Amino acid sequence: MIFRTLVLFLAFMVTNSTALANQHTYIVHIDKTKIRASIHSQDNSKPWFESIIDFISEASMQEDGEEEILAPQLLYAYETSMFGFAAHLSKKHLKCLNQVEGFLSAIPDELSTLHTTYSPQFLGLKSRRALWSASNLANDVIIGILDSGIWPEHSSFQDSGFSPVPSHWKGVCEKGTKFSPSNCNKKLIGARAYFKGYEKYFGRKINETVDYLSARDSQGHGTHTASTAAGDVVKNANFLGQARGTATGMRYTSRIAAYKVCWSSGCTNSDVLAAMDQAVSDGVDVLSLSLGSIPKPFYTDSIAIASFGATQKGVLVACSAGNSGPFPSTLGNGAPWIMTVAASSTDRTFPTKVKLGNGQIFKGSSLYQGKKTTQLPLVYGKSAGPTKEAQYCTGGSLDPKLVHGKMVACERGINGRTEKGEEVKVAGGAGMILLNNEYQGEELFADPHVLPATSLGASASKIVRSYSESVKKKPRASISFMGTRFRDPAPVMAAFSSRGPSLVGPEVIKPDVTAPGVNILAAWPPKISPSFLKSDKRKVSFNILSGTSMSCPHVSGIAALLKSLHKDWSPAAIKSALMTTAYTLNNKGAPISDMASNNSPLATPFVFGSGHVNPVSASDPGLVYDISTKDYFNYFCSINYTSSQIVLLSRSNFVCSKKAVPQAGDLNYPSFSVLFGRSAFNSSVTYRRVVTNVGKSQSSYAVKVEQPNGVSVSVEPRKLKFEKLGQKLRYSVTFLATGGGKVGGSSSFGSLIWVSERYKVRSPIAITWQ
Repeated sequence: MIFRTLVLFLAFMVTNSTALANQHTYIVHIDKTKIRASIHSQDNSKPWFESIIDFISEASMQEDGEEEILAPQLLYAYETSMFGFAAHLSKKHLKCLNQVEGFLSAIPDELSTLHTTYSPQFLGLKSRRALWSASNLANDVIIGILDSGIWPEHSSFQDSGFSPVPSHWKGVCEKGTKFSPSNCNKKLIGARAYFKGYEKYFGRKINETVDYLSARDSQGHGTHTASTAAGDVVKNANFLGQARGTATGMRYTSRIAAYKVCWSSGCTNSDVLAAMDQAVSDGVDVLSLSLGSIPKPFYTDSIAIASFGATQKGVLVACSAGNSGPFPSTLGNGAPWIMTVAASSTDRTFPTKVKLGNGQIFKGSSLYQGKKTTQLPLVYGKSAGPTKEAQYCTGGSLDPKLVHGKMVACERGINGRTEKGEEVKVAGGAGMILLNNEYQGEELFADPHVLPATSLGASASKIVRSYSESVKKKPRASISFMGTRFRDPAPVMAAFSSRGPSLVGPEVIKPDVTAPGVNILAAWPPKISPSFLKSDKRKVSFNILSGTSMSCPHVSGIAALLKSLHKDWSPAAIKSALMTTAYTLNNKGAPISDMASNNSPLATPFVFGSGHVNPVSASDPGLVYDISTKDYFNYFCSINYTSSQIVLLSRSNFVCSKKAVPQAGDLNYPSFSVLFGRSAFNSSVTYRRVVTNVGKSQSSYAVKVEQPNGVSVSVEPRKLKFEKLGQKLRYSVTFLATGGGKVGGSSSFGSLIWVSERYKVRSPIAITWQ
């Protein structure tokens, strides 16, 4: 009897695990306008999503003839920024979904990743002046941060002097592991955690010895981004004595709502969508997402879909462009309604000096604090270990007999930069030099190494490789650490910053702008080591990180500043103000350059968009390019989206006009992206724009065009005269291809600028020969 019971139990276990393996999480999109008439609405006592789940469960059983082991499992319902639900479903459940009237699509859940101070001064923000005036900062603006959570006790989130929580706020502070409602205050007004999709994706519960099953941050990333966007003023902030000064968010009086959607292995789209949906319902004004995945069509891009719904509700969504540079067309989060942010440097650096035994000296970067090293024997690759992995200093690849007491040169890649230093230290090495390859260019990361170490650019790294392999010269090297320095040429585009042109929306230039994202100081949880190494027992209140994850919250905070100053501006108007006032020259008056390249060092609009954000100028841009919901609908028609794809994005039954099909380039965007064929000589295209006067009530503008190579640009009319605020005027731009024979895939760039006595309203032009 016991044996028979055991056999039945094991049979159940095998069947159950097989059924579980055949189920996956899907994000299901439903046409809201057809929901009432659909088959599931017969029982009005149940919510619509429960009725659909019941229907597909019953239908799948009837089709199979016997009850399945696992019924469909509902994870989330989405009703604010999109309409649908997330559920754990089998192939039979998906088949039955096709019988539900109003069913649009089921998209498999995916894993997104995180795109992982002095910034306000670099951006021109000054205490009690302009955007940081008392009257502007007094207004209540709420920024929703979707990230890895928050460390609520940090001084950046204290609420001294704050007024009561805004009356329109509907969010909550959820209880969870080491997090209670009392952790929220008048600064941190909301905190939630989303993990159902993550647990289903990996098929296991979250390990609470590694992470907190709550909004508390166990990675540091969310704390860092939240304080960058809206952290309160903290004097004498520093990283172990480096970068000392006053730390503050871009809009330090904004309220913060933290939505934890990212865990130790990433962030599932089903959780991100649930958080975005809830955040808009809670009442946020700006959403900041320093995360993303590979580019995909907007109707299958979960973040793009939810962002469009948020934009329709008046919420600006800012997203990081990604860290997959310097390769072209790697940019994510490229929908026209999203503010897509690239990353660049400030003029603050943490320089080192590397001196080789032959007398050659190179500049590097590091956060290591200590005395300079003596001239040490230099080893690299085969002279450091027996395998090819030794050149990357991966786990166990270094031979202690070869590296003890020596300077080890390590290639970037495979494992983390500080991990390499740990490997060198464990093997007995006395120092490390991190080598860039040609793709990483002259990008210098300042990392909190656990031994004397520095990064070097590609040109210096090439020389170090050659020198280290010269056995006859008995190679040696030393490192000197020079602390915190200012006034380097800046901004410079980060090599890691993902680039355009966009693969899925080439009709607009992406990214939109760049902002500080290299070596950014911001808040940090005290229980997480600054190097992310378990062996590193140092504790800090502020840490220095790099990534488009760091640049995105800068723009989110600046958008909040503009929102408080111009309460009636739409998200598109705020985007326009930030883009048309961005600058393209560095602090030395030279064009912004790119860390990724030595041969052609100047950055282009496919790297920095319209340029580097200028918050003070953006607060008073003169003209804005506004975009209505209907404009976006027409854009969907112009790129040949089907009716079901448009319904999925818009949640409406908009019908494309059969008489006049708009051009994709007619979207009222503050930039111009023009696509020509390779044999496009003498062919032309005309785009139309509408500008709204938000500057002086009576003003006149004249157009100035910087012509791209191979194209003649003409504007009609060449002058715009406004008689009142809010007045809208139209103009058209014709692009005539004159440089036939361009190589397919090549591009040229220019700009169109409307100039008045007070304003310069600039739009970049990108010409691409396909």
